[in-house]
Amino acid sequence: MSPTTNTAPLIAIVTCAAFAELDPDDQLLLPALTSQGLKYEIAVWDDSTVQWDRFDLILIRSTWDYSPRRDEFMSWLNRVSALTTLLNPVTVITWSSDKHYLNDLAAAGVPTVPTKFFEIGDALEIPDCEFVIKPSISAGSRDTYRLSADKHREAQDAMQSIHASGRSVMVQPYLKSVDTAAETALIFLAGEFSHAIRKGPLLQLDNAAQEFHGGLFIKEEITVRIATSTQLEVAHDALSIAPTGWLYARVDLIDDDHGNPVVLELEMVEPSLFFEVDANPRTGAPGRLAQAIAQFCQK
Repeated sequence: MSPTTNTAPLIAIVTCAAFAELDPDDQLLLPALTSQGLKYEIAVWDDSTVQWDRFDLILIRSTWDYSPRRDEFMSWLNRVSALTTLLNPVTVITWSSDKHYLNDLAAAGVPTVPTKFFEIGDALEIPDCEFVIKPSISAGSRDTYRLSADKHREAQDAMQSIHASGRSVMVQPYLKSVDTAAETALIFLAGEFSHAIRKGPLLQLDNAAQEFHGGLFIKEEITVRIATSTQLEVAHDALSIAPTGWLYARVDLIDDDHGNPVVLELEMVEPSLFFEVDANPRTGAPGRLAQAIAQFCQK
């Protein structure tokens, strides 16, 4: 499967220029890879000087600037996947990078946050409750607005801005459980549940100023959370609808008005895997991912 022989596999850990040395959380993976006898180099995905065919494996990590440039990113993915092995695969990234996948989940009976999509040229319908409006292709809560029901002008302006970028608009009710129970993110590695975290509320009402880390994502309050059996069931159901062949995935859940977990997002492109809450390089999440990568390289 690889361009090198009789040597340790060489892995490209791919990031963006704003995090050219990786996000601090992703850096926790590096000693775990070394402990598995794997060699790695950190590479920026749009760096034209990188020779991608040198690598046995390309591991997508902190490519958090892809969403405004999705066509360019997909072109790069298709190009490098013809040269070597890409994880996650192009089929998975294509599906997960556009949140229209929520329609697939809902159609399959997976409980999801109620979502309505508005394509370019559609008239916006504003719900009579607090709501969230955002692009169907986004990352890090950029271009995402939490608005009161009476903020019609603000919602129209948001939709015009998103449509001007060539992206669809999605509108969801703001579920109040986020303010108390927050979000639960379930991380899966090599098909198995790894760990869960609690993400504090991200969005301030009526688009108040928020702090973006590196200009790419809102800083989050992260703590450990124990996943319930119901949350795990919903997450497994969601993953069963996704394309196969993935190495890592993160299922973000929130509770609906009846206290039942519903899918907010299914992140399989470049999600933060929150190694910091399970950080032992041998026995924790970094070690589990590194071991899975080593086993994959042996196939």
